[in-house]
Amino acid sequence: MRICFVGDSFVNGTGDPEFLGWTGRVCVAARSAGHDLTCYNLGIRRDTSADIRARWEEETARRLPASEAAGLVFSFGANDTTIEDGRRRVAPAVSLANAATILAGACRRWPVLMVGPTPLADAAQNERIGALSRDLAPVCAAAGVPYLPVVEALLAATYWLPEAEANDGAHPGARGYAELAAQVQAWPAWQAWLRPRSSASRA
Repeated sequence: MRICFVGDSFVNGTGDPEFLGWTGRVCVAARSAGHDLTCYNLGIRRDTSADIRARWEEETARRLPASEAAGLVFSFGANDTTIEDGRRRVAPAVSLANAATILAGACRRWPVLMVGPTPLADAAQNERIGALSRDLAPVCAAAGVPYLPVVEALLAATYWLPEAEANDGAHPGARGYAELAAQVQAWPAWQAWLRPRSSASRA
């Protein structure tokens, strides 16, 4: 199975000294469990939902031929909530419209999952991220896309915020990303994508 992870710096794994992030960790775990995966990380720092809307289709189409089993995992939104020049980089209604357009297009071609936006070491911005995360849930439901909100769990996690605070104020280190990876690995929608290979299929 070929999987494209599409999103921002948190998808990229920025800040992780091991250069795995959460996407690398879930793929390592899947491979260790016997799943045959090819994984593409399409995370770009500072990307908003508007940036991802402009690029996702071309980038994924180059990597996911119609002849292969494939899927897309999206995760974005934190950058939309950043205040620049006195206003959000992307207005809430536009963020949701971008997400709806992205998911509708992606679902026409591949199975799709979405992981919600992640919190930062900034309480005020986390209020905006939390609101956006909640508003993305019905957008995903309308598109028929399984959605994993992660804000509350990461705010309560042991390492995510402390590592972000010690780093650049946004991105955690290896242990923080491992906490997010554990959430994704335990998610029934992710587990449903993966089926252990039988001993006969490995022969």
